[in-house]
Amino acid sequence: MFLETQPGCLIDPVDGRTWSGREIIGRVHARIRNFQNEGLRSGERVFVHYSNKLEFFLDILAVWHCGASLVPIDSRLTVFEIENLARAVKPRLMLVDSAASESLLNGIAEADLTVVDTTAWDAFDGGGDAGSVSDFRSQAQLDDEALILFTSGSTGTPKGVVHTHRSLRARWIALRDNLGVAAFRRTLCLLPTHFGHGLICNSLYPWLSGQDLILGPPFSTDLLLRLGRLIDDFQITFLSSVPSMWQLILKGSKAPIAKSLQRVHCGSAPLSAHLWRRIREWSGGAQVFNAYGITETGSWVAGTSVGEFEPEDGLVGLPWGAVVKILKSAELHAPFDPDSQCGDEETGYIWLNTPALMQGYYEQPELTAQVVSGGWFLTGDIGLVDQRGWLYLKGREREEINKGGAKVYPADVDAVAERFELTKEVCAFAVADPFYGQNVAMAVVMKEDSAEAIRGLHDWMKRHLAEFKMPVRWYRVDSLPRNSRGKISRKDIEEYCAQREPLDLVSILRGH
Repeated sequence: MFLETQPGCLIDPVDGRTWSGREIIGRVHARIRNFQNEGLRSGERVFVHYSNKLEFFLDILAVWHCGASLVPIDSRLTVFEIENLARAVKPRLMLVDSAASESLLNGIAEADLTVVDTTAWDAFDGGGDAGSVSDFRSQAQLDDEALILFTSGSTGTPKGVVHTHRSLRARWIALRDNLGVAAFRRTLCLLPTHFGHGLICNSLYPWLSGQDLILGPPFSTDLLLRLGRLIDDFQITFLSSVPSMWQLILKGSKAPIAKSLQRVHCGSAPLSAHLWRRIREWSGGAQVFNAYGITETGSWVAGTSVGEFEPEDGLVGLPWGAVVKILKSAELHAPFDPDSQCGDEETGYIWLNTPALMQGYYEQPELTAQVVSGGWFLTGDIGLVDQRGWLYLKGREREEINKGGAKVYPADVDAVAERFELTKEVCAFAVADPFYGQNVAMAVVMKEDSAEAIRGLHDWMKRHLAEFKMPVRWYRVDSLPRNSRGKISRKDIEEYCAQREPLDLVSILRGH
């Protein structure tokens, strides 16, 4: 389970709680008993509706010891979205914390899910030698499911990335080989732990390697505005981040002065050379790496661990436990066609081969086969490799909208809007945003051309779609343009709407 004999300490910088590795093992043992009493068995799945708390990491280890797999879900999802995911994976339990709203609990009660507030489990099995208790032999096998991470489909067909214990260990061992553990001695996580970047790499890698993990609420404005002091107070040596966090940090937080910070990673969204240099300056001499990661490959799969370098737009660096190919084709036969490989500095499609590759998309073999061929994974990114072997990103073909590092899948937005009775057609797409980098826009064809219909659609979407996915810019159009094959291209819709004025949604919602 651990990469060392026991995990590192868990620390909450807000309430001051600190649990040692030994205390954690005792608490995990108590949780295993509780899960067994709830009837959890090997091969079952567990939803976790909360994150970024010390108890979350106890639940991970206890669920894994029981031979079950964990399905972290975004706590911002609506009951409608949670029920859609639950129908797909049929979880045995859903874990919540004390912050779960009454409306959520009442809604979930109708979904035939057993809900458990595990943050109320405060028992500590601290007696004796915790490591000698024979009845806590793990039921997990290397090729068993460990995590299912949903990357889309909370409103449509769920797309869940399945990682086994083997693929997770492969990622962590690759990180140890390429990055070591010394810089991670006191790791801070302010990223959401329901997705790969925050969970697999920012948190589990250092913590299971015996390093201390300091957990704060994700994207907390309060903590970001006093990040420098937080780093000094807790002697932070490492943190990972996304570019949108730095817009707030650089405006409002004083730089750390105690010189404990050794390394900063920035990932999940493009990092400009300008912002890169500003982060370097604020960090006071710490290494600042651009980290390239994809959920399907266990997050961080490459980065700028290349020695001396100057920040450049699009620079990624060297692979961490992976082989990178740049190919001229995105066809699935491409990895086996030697003529399709690009030369140095030639732009093409990025393919990856890594032992940390997902098992596949949950119960979607056809979807898996669209991106995996012979162990090679088609990333959906465009890039090149230079003569030094350094990887550069030049663009993307993937449809997801990168909202400050949080991925919004336009098909999820479409699926909700299309269910409204007065909607004929809809297409969500990305628009530029000065703070988040990208945000959500939507073109819609209505059956009824009225402000009342737009207000009805807006109300419908607010009830069924998580707030962070809501389109901020709406375009009402007579029809959606299609290509010669009759298909809708989101890029074409984006260009089409760029020539038009969006709806004055604020006035419409106010009834003006």
